[in-house]
Amino acid sequence: MIQNSSVLVDLNLSVWTGRKTDKKTSEEVVVAKSAHSKNAATVSKHLLAGNDVLSNIQKHAAFIRNWHYGQTLPWSDGGSRLLPMKSFFEYKTRLGELEQEFNDLIEKFVQSYPVLVSAAAFQLGGLFDREEYPEIETIQERFKFKCAYLPLPNSGDFRLDVNEETIVELKVQYNKFYEDKLNDAMQEMWNKLHDNLTKISERLDYSDNKVKKIFRDTLVTNALDLCGMLSNLNVTNDPKLEDARRKLEAILTGIDAADLRESPALRSDVKTRVDNILKSFDF
Repeated sequence: MIQNSSVLVDLNLSVWTGRKTDKKTSEEVVVAKSAHSKNAATVSKHLLAGNDVLSNIQKHAAFIRNWHYGQTLPWSDGGSRLLPMKSFFEYKTRLGELEQEFNDLIEKFVQSYPVLVSAAAFQLGGLFDREEYPEIETIQERFKFKCAYLPLPNSGDFRLDVNEETIVELKVQYNKFYEDKLNDAMQEMWNKLHDNLTKISERLDYSDNKVKKIFRDTLVTNALDLCGMLSNLNVTNDPKLEDARRKLEAILTGIDAADLRESPALRSDVKTRVDNILKSFDF
């Protein structure tokens, strides 16, 4: 049962945006440009313009979210995602490292915050308004990192004081929800594989005898990373997905992107084999 081989992960990250809409300046722009609607323009200020300390935190948070999405499968609309237990300890360890980096960046930011605000006064000039900046005692509260691991509930686990008919109805509804979410999760894996195969096929297609298409080393490395990820995320043990994954992995193992650029014969062979995968499976 998937309930015994997966958990739900609820990851919540929040970062202070450091942005503020300047209503007064927005109105001045609208008037200066003779716009007929007061909503014609909006001036958004970067409160810490000219400094990258906050943007580094924002970039790191974005990296964590993207990594999290890559390691898990979609599940609930509320944000919980499905994590196979075979990936659990590796995921938890890596997330702990990323959280520590996140906290280190925040500590650096908080320590330098008074200086950053003073520098912003110079950078923003007449746009600067000290009232728009949180006090140093509360600025750390604008950043949050929370992660919870939750069990995947069984369809029969409805402990409610209602009649049997209602319990049956709830179980039917949950079973449909469960099947739909599981199908959606697995379809995302097929979509990722299809997109990767299609990209490889397109980038290696020199059949029109025109200028060679440019591709980076990641064309190969990303595909191999996906193959490794799919072996963990195949929570239903779909034999067709595993077969397609293995075929792509076998094609690219030992191949370097530089070799593909230099050898027309190798490009043609790899493209043909990739196209065969695309033709062989119902994506």
